[in-house]
Amino acid sequence: MQPVVNVQQAEAWNGWEGEHWAENPDRYGGMVDDFNESFFTAAEIGERDRVLDVGCGTGHITRLAAAKAARGRVVGIDLSAPMLARARADAEGIANVAFEQGDAQVYPFPDGEFDVAVSRGGVMFFADLVGAFANIHRALRPGGRLVFICPTAPSPDGDYGRATAALREFSHSPSPAAHGMMSLVDPERIREVLGQAGFGDITIDSVNATMTLGADAADAAAFICSTGPARFNLQGLDQNTVDRIRDGVRDGFRPYETPQGVRLRGTVWLVTATRRSDE
Repeated sequence: MQPVVNVQQAEAWNGWEGEHWAENPDRYGGMVDDFNESFFTAAEIGERDRVLDVGCGTGHITRLAAAKAARGRVVGIDLSAPMLARARADAEGIANVAFEQGDAQVYPFPDGEFDVAVSRGGVMFFADLVGAFANIHRALRPGGRLVFICPTAPSPDGDYGRATAALREFSHSPSPAAHGMMSLVDPERIREVLGQAGFGDITIDSVNATMTLGADAADAAAFICSTGPARFNLQGLDQNTVDRIRDGVRDGFRPYETPQGVRLRGTVWLVTATRRSDE
């Protein structure tokens, strides 16, 4: 692997949290797949485009991008060996896809190598946000496009906040892999970071979609309580307390049960920017 400066993140995503994501790609995907239509509409990937997928994880977005860039190519980059192993296995036989294990903040991408850089929730975790986006900016050709989605500020009054209220008093700190998750919830911060990294034509739009968290309330509660942030904060509690919290989350999900599963409304920022064509 190429040099890594985000050491804490590399350790986290190559540990139990990365393994959990690698083992449950469809569960994590269900939380955000309904945002894909808006995401790819903004990306405008052409059939000959060269695409970079930053923080590609298990490679779902990489594979979808490869289908759109059928006569181009797509490179996915991520720190997590377990997730990349799953990505490579799931992309077997797709000729225009490649995966690299590396730190996108400092990875030596060739200058101007890509037409489009995309990321579905993988750009918030860099220790040096401006430095990371400047490196991605350098990897784009003049006129190249950046498109990513990232979280909005969490609200206790949103669907997810209400459903998981039983977890709130025990959520004292982010899990190792979640450090930086909320670094770009402020649109002004997004504009500041991208502007300092050299990007122009910055747009930030709020996009709403439905998140699917499980087959039923019990299934959704079991999954959420197994994810990194919950598991990290529940460790050390006695089993009776953990069971009580999980039951509370289950009850919180019951109003959101549908024949299609537990479905909640969610919101993300959809961000676009360009490398200026005169550079």
